[in-house]
Amino acid sequence: MATALQELNGGIASVAQAASRSLVQVRSGRRGAGAGTIWHADGLILTNAHVVGRGDHEVELPDGTRLPARVLAYDAARDLAALLVAASGLPTIPLGDSRSLQPGQFVMALGHPWGRRGAATAGVVIGIGDGLVETPFRGRDLIAVALPLRPGNSGGPLLDVAGRLVGINAMVTGPQVAFAVPVHVAVAFLKESLGSREGEAALAAG
Repeated sequence: MATALQELNGGIASVAQAASRSLVQVRSGRRGAGAGTIWHADGLILTNAHVVGRGDHEVELPDGTRLPARVLAYDAARDLAALLVAASGLPTIPLGDSRSLQPGQFVMALGHPWGRRGAATAGVVIGIGDGLVETPFRGRDLIAVALPLRPGNSGGPLLDVAGRLVGINAMVTGPQVAFAVPVHVAVAFLKESLGSREGEAALAAG
């Protein structure tokens, strides 16, 4: 029994460690710092629209490198924003199937809660889809999860048990109830917003 638990614990830690290489910190003017998820190796960062404010934007990579960022796309309704930094060869997270998530499935969220860099928290899926009883956000396709999110988690990755990206952490409505934007919504946002040749290149990861 102890060996099985040790293997499970090691596997979960490995998933978090691998995904943390694609977790960045996003600073926008005086709004403080949120999280971001590397979507494409050539510098495309996905985060929440509410993380991106007016003024200058800066992204800090896991190795401490700070780069100015340009907003490529912004959608307040879906609470998503795409940033671009001058970098290449960045690590990404393989995409999962957010539509297939079921209540009770294990998920993990990465971010920088209260400025704590690269923190991880875990829980289970409550439900997914528009019209969830638990969400006050009608008309939005969201993943409801039973895990704690805090300021600084927004924009970070939500992972399934295999370490695949299934959502972008977005908001919290209670001590143990949080919401993430499903990855299929993020794919649609990027395809609609970046429909040019530049967008096609940026979408190669998804």
